Amino acid sequence: MVVGVFGGSFNPVHNGHIALAREVVRQGLADRVMMVLSPQNPLKEHPEALVADEDRLAMLRLACKGVPELEASDIELSMPRPSYTINTLRRLTLERPADSFRLIMGADNWAGFPRWRESGEILRHYSPIVYPRPGFPMPEAGSGARGMDASLFPVSSTEVRRRLEKGEPVNNLLPPEVLSYIKQHGLWKQTQ
Repeated sequence: MVVGVFGGSFNPVHNGHIALAREVVRQGLADRVMMVLSPQNPLKEHPEALVADEDRLAMLRLACKGVPELEASDIELSMPRPSYTINTLRRLTLERPADSFRLIMGADNWAGFPRWRESGEILRHYSPIVYPRPGFPMPEAGSGARGMDASLFPVSSTEVRRRLEKGEPVNNLLPPEVLSYIKQHGLWKQTQ
């Protein structure tokens, strides 16, 4: 089985994440997509906006529940930090030898990919799938990565958090179970 590996902080996971993961499968680029929850990234702007790993994992599991082509993974939460993508991919390969893995990344990450740890090994063994991001070029033929066509759901976790903090509606941006969890746990000032 070919498994796409889609990592992120998922703070919170939103409909754009889910739509993208499903589109990878629909286009035949992978049989399933593993959505890998990343621990806090020290390079991320405003790390204080990151809710607890347990909350993000619970929301990710809720978002993937009932979607057979998706699975939520907490593999990086038990790995040494900083978490490097190549280490995650190697561990997955050891733990699931019957599967092959492909990294899913945005064109914004592809632009800086040569600076990633062991980027050459990732290209050789985990043939990245690159989705469009506004203002960033897609991979060229022969680069070792495959660009995918996708009209993406125009939403970001930053925008979702901003709306939640201001009490603005987010019903169409989040899976209903994720919104219920946010309200139930008072995340991003949601208490009702």
